Amino acid sequence: MKFEHDGKTEISSDTLRMQDVTVNTCIKLAYHVQDRQIAGPDWLQTERFDITAKTDGPADEDTMKRMLQSLLAARFELSFHREPKEMKAIILTVANGGAKLTPTAAPDEKPFRANSANGTIAKSMPIGEFADFLSGPLEMPVVDQTGLTGRYDFTLDFTPYLPDPTKNMDGTRPDTTAILKAALNDELGLKMTSGKAQIDVLVVDRVEKPSRN
Repeated sequence: MKFEHDGKTEISSDTLRMQDVTVNTCIKLAYHVQDRQIAGPDWLQTERFDITAKTDGPADEDTMKRMLQSLLAARFELSFHREPKEMKAIILTVANGGAKLTPTAAPDEKPFRANSANGTIAKSMPIGEFADFLSGPLEMPVVDQTGLTGRYDFTLDFTPYLPDPTKNMDGTRPDTTAILKAALNDELGLKMTSGKAQIDVLVVDRVEKPSRN
C-alpha cells in the first residue's frame, strides 16, 4: 500500500527546508488545510520545488508557518478566499473499545511521520495532524472528532490487511479505505465512518509560477 509522494519537509529552530514539494504541500503546511480543501489550478499538485527559508533566530512552528505564508505571497503571488462547502468526508472517532494509543515519550519534540514499506511510523503526532495525512490516500477530507488532544507514538503495518496476491490474480487495486478502516480500528482503536461535513475550502484567486533563481 503506497501513499502519495509529498516531498520532504524539515523544520529546525531557525530553518524551514522543503525538497521536491508541490505548492499544494506548502499551502497545506502554511494554512493547516487538507488537499481537498484547496481549489486551484492543476499545476499546484504536479510542479515541484525546493524551498529554504531562514529566520533571524530561533522560532516556533507557528512562526515558521507565518513565514511560509509570506513566502507564498511574495514568490508565488498567492492570494485566495475561503468558502464553506458541504462535501463527502470521513469522520474519525474513537472506536467502541476505546483508543489504543500510547502518549508520546517526548512531548516537546516536533511531530514526525514517515512511510515504511507497508505502513507508516508516527512520533509525537496529534490526531488532528494524522487526520490531515489520511486525507491524502483517502482522497477526501478527514474530520477529527475523536476528542483526543494529546500527542502519540504509533506504528501502523498494513501487511495483515492487504489482499493475498496469490488470490488477487486480476490485478485489481486494493481498497485503500477498507484497509485503513480495519488497521485504524484494530491497531489504534479509531473508527472511520463516511458522512458529510461543512468544510472550509481555500479557493485560489491568483497564483504564479516563480522565476527560477
